[in-house]
Formats: sequence, structure tokens, C-alpha cells
Amino acid sequence: MSHEKVPSIPLRGRAEIVDRLGVAAAKELLLVGDAPAAFGAILAEGLAPEQSLTPVEARAIRSVKGSFDWILVWQESRVGSRAVLDGAVKRLAPDGRLWVVTALRKVQGPRTPAAHRLEAADLAKAFEKTGLANDREARLSAWHVGHRFTRRS
Repeated sequence: MSHEKVPSIPLRGRAEIVDRLGVAAAKELLLVGDAPAAFGAILAEGLAPEQSLTPVEARAIRSVKGSFDWILVWQESRVGSRAVLDGAVKRLAPDGRLWVVTALRKVQGPRTPAAHRLEAADLAKAFEKTGLANDREARLSAWHVGHRFTRRS
């Protein structure tokens, strides 16, 4: 029986991630997808007492009720991404920020093969009718980048 070792994702430091993602400015946070456990722990440790973090698997996003002013979707693959992104947009507060973390195309290490990776152009197309625009990026690891989307004023 062979056990394939899942590579450890080389995440940036806690303070750097929390700062880059603007976590301090949010009250209700939603973490969607298959983010590494270490990433979820970094977010949870960086929260103030008045903030709350709700983690949910991508396939269970439809079960989430309410709206959030900060949502992060960790989605490497194009497969099934449209339903997850649509679900995240429905739960985004009017003045909220939506982050989508994708694997960089030309790096080795992520689970998803490069040919199937979600890219910035895919995100722009997915959000073109929602009023969301990409206004910022943040590198979260040697392999991953976050794209921030906010509503156009």
C-alpha cells in the first residue's frame, strides 16, 4: 500500500497574511474551500474577540446562512469553481470583500495540475456580471496568490 505524501504549503508568516488580507477590518469572516489547516489556524489566531470566523467546505457553501463582510475562497481547480464562486457572491455583504486564492500556474507543488488551475482571467469572467472588480492581489505562499474583489462604486 502506497501513501502519497501531501506537500506542505510554504505559507507566509501569520502577521503578514492577516495584514495583507485586511482581516482586522472585518467582523464576520467566511473561509470556503480546501485551505490548508495551517492557513485556517493563522486566520483564527489573528482574530480579535469581536470577530468570528466560519469555515466551510466548498461543497457545503449552500448550507451557509447570512452574509459576511469578508469571504475567502481557497480554490485551485477550475472544476466546480463556478458553483463555489456564485455561492460566495450570494453571501457577500454589500460593502464586503471577497478573496479568491488560486495556485500560481508555473509552480510545482500544488495538488492541481497546471492545466486545470483557476486563473485571474477565469475569476474576472466569473464576476463580470456581479459588479465585483479585482482591485488587489496578495501573495500568500510560494505557490498561491489571493485576488481581492470588491463592488464597484
